[in-house]
Amino acid sequence: MLDVNHISEYRENNRIEAKKATGGLPDSLWETYSAFANTLGGVILLGVEEYPDRSLHIVDLPDPEWMIRDMLDILNDPKKVSVNILRKKDISVRKVDGRRVIMIKVPRADRRFKPVYIGTDPYSGTYRRNGDGDYKCSREEVEALINESRFYDPVEDTSEYKAVVEAADIEAQSELECSSLARRDSEDGIYFSWCYAFWEIKKRILKEKYNIDWRTPAEFMPAPAQEDK
Repeated sequence: MLDVNHISEYRENNRIEAKKATGGLPDSLWETYSAFANTLGGVILLGVEEYPDRSLHIVDLPDPEWMIRDMLDILNDPKKVSVNILRKKDISVRKVDGRRVIMIKVPRADRRFKPVYIGTDPYSGTYRRNGDGDYKCSREEVEALINESRFYDPVEDTSEYKAVVEAADIEAQSELECSSLARRDSEDGIYFSWCYAFWEIKKRILKEKYNIDWRTPAEFMPAPAQEDK
């Protein structure tokens, strides 16, 4: 659990994102919301600034209650965001030495809601989290997520299944971020291959550790049509 009273001890990573937000809701908020929802979930901090040394420091938000109302209006508008997956308890205002911070806990979206995207076009508004950055998904990755959502199984709602899959997701994410592929993609801003590598690692972990035969989203994609010769 993130403790805002010791915010300087944290750094942005694949599950923490800080935004100064003293001028209102930043446009990048929605990219991070989409990215966290489509990956492992995470915490967005509004009213927190990242210094050049990557340390985090609290600034005071002038009107956090207004910002939350504005944010909820946008989240509940299907023309702006595909789905609101936040619960009331996921949004809170914290005070540290008289300075206010908005903490937004974005859960990982259930497969049936993926992809979570900005606007009305999933192909231009779907993001995933890699390291401490948000990256736009390729068309192929979006199509894979759409196809995966069509095969939702109610067993995925059980706490046992969720715990196993979350553990596999965290391990796969960590393994991928340590690999040369993840470093290259994050440095160059290239993201098209990340999802496929992540899914293959997750598939292996679920089979080896839990004896679960998991199909990757890519496997749900229909085979390309063969041209007549």
